[in-house]
Amino acid sequence: MTTLDDAGDPGAGPRPAPLPENWDRCLAVAAHPDDIEYGTASAVARWTAAGKRVTYLLATRGEAGIDGLHPDEAGPLREAEERAGAREVGVDVVEFLDHRDGTIEYGPALRRDIVRAIRRHRPEVVVTGAYTVRMVAGVVNQADHRVVGLAALDAARDAGNRWIFPELADEGLEPWGGVRFVAFAGAEHPTHGVDVTGEPLERGIASLAAHAEYTKGLGAQGFEPRPFLTWAAQRGGQALGVEAAVLFDVHALGFEGPPPWVER
Repeated sequence: MTTLDDAGDPGAGPRPAPLPENWDRCLAVAAHPDDIEYGTASAVARWTAAGKRVTYLLATRGEAGIDGLHPDEAGPLREAEERAGAREVGVDVVEFLDHRDGTIEYGPALRRDIVRAIRRHRPEVVVTGAYTVRMVAGVVNQADHRVVGLAALDAARDAGNRWIFPELADEGLEPWGGVRFVAFAGAEHPTHGVDVTGEPLERGIASLAAHAEYTKGLGAQGFEPRPFLTWAAQRGGQALGVEAAVLFDVHALGFEGPPPWVER
């Protein structure tokens, strides 16, 4: 079996498969403005160009993200940059939950907020960030990312159960059990990939470039959008067998067809 070792990503496991694209609606859930833009936005550009509907849901406004700028100023700035970045890849609905940046807590309140969005937008696919301690290349994941990723996974299933958060029915939000899978970006061991060669990657670069003030505020820790995203996409492309790709770890919420242990 060809492994990611062979493709230049040491020890990451089997070669990813193309991510299924036989769906129409996606909800992208992230902790902060710019999280989606570090790769996933290029896949979003491919999907919106194909006529799919993608909506963004941000747990915070990223108000704690710029050391030299007070949160009261940073929050509105980063919100504006997120909306601008979303437009670059064809997303016109960006929602914020206003949890506190840097100290998001896993629990019913966060899950309920995400369930509310899932029931309202009725996605077939949820895309979020890895909830593991380690991300791609063994980099330690940030606390908010871990919390939001796990909450998004749980909310994707909660959304279909009318007896979990029944108060949402009073808001007119009926259960939605139509999420087929949750795809995690930045995962240490990806299972699937999306070909973003050409225009999708270019639009993804423009999306991250929209976060100019945030990137500038990072100083030496920041990444220039074009070289960083090009390098990451080429690395993913090697794994998928294309020129440029974004990789995901896909968690299915049910069986598509008979369970694997059933004889056919």
